[in-house]
Amino acid sequence: MGIRTSRWPIGTLINMGTVTIGSLIGLYLQGIFPENIQSIIFQAIGLGTLILGIMMGLKVPEGYLLNFIFSLILGAIIGEVLGVQTFLQNLGDTIKNLLNISEGAFTEGLITAFLLFCIGSMTFVGAIEEGLKGKRDLLMVKSTLDGVSSIAFASTYGIGVLFSIVPMLIFQGGITLLARQLQQFFTKIMIAQLSSVGGALIIGIGINILGLGEINVENLLPALLVTIPLTYFQQRIQATK
Repeated sequence: MGIRTSRWPIGTLINMGTVTIGSLIGLYLQGIFPENIQSIIFQAIGLGTLILGIMMGLKVPEGYLLNFIFSLILGAIIGEVLGVQTFLQNLGDTIKNLLNISEGAFTEGLITAFLLFCIGSMTFVGAIEEGLKGKRDLLMVKSTLDGVSSIAFASTYGIGVLFSIVPMLIFQGGITLLARQLQQFFTKIMIAQLSSVGGALIIGIGINILGLGEINVENLLPALLVTIPLTYFQQRIQATK
């Protein structure tokens, strides 16, 4: 009975709840904060995002640096060929039109919040622990942190942050549901590699927020998928030596 319960993404549903509450608070504050306060919050978010990305990026396992680089390169090529950025932008615009949302930063807020909330070791480890053991301690901590963070993000990016709970359910909840079947993939090295590639994407977000450059983070997203088979096969090769 315990195993059955652990396969449902209850931790993710709670996480979605905290982000929803935090986003609603942030949206309320958005109308209260003057422009100079919103600007300094935006800069603080950029700096925090950049530091978070660097910390995650430094988790590249020993001997997996080339894997890390090729994941980004191949992911970027795939993303560019498939036009991931265009697809996501069109999807965001469609949602905006259906819901009659006038915000220009809707899609940017949704994607930025999703990456920051869902691409990290706490997401992978927490979702896997819930799927395999029914443990939700780590996801509860993550839910609290995401709820607080969403206040700042929603006050800056608007309602797009609130809608990040949809890809959160698909991605984070999906990991929980698939953890038992795919547990052979989720080794410590795999989680560290996914976190490091995700960290590179988050560094890109930080650079964009601070206006230091223009990184096409959306077209780099396939790198997260590419690194899974690359890391898996590298582990298999090393195990045979």
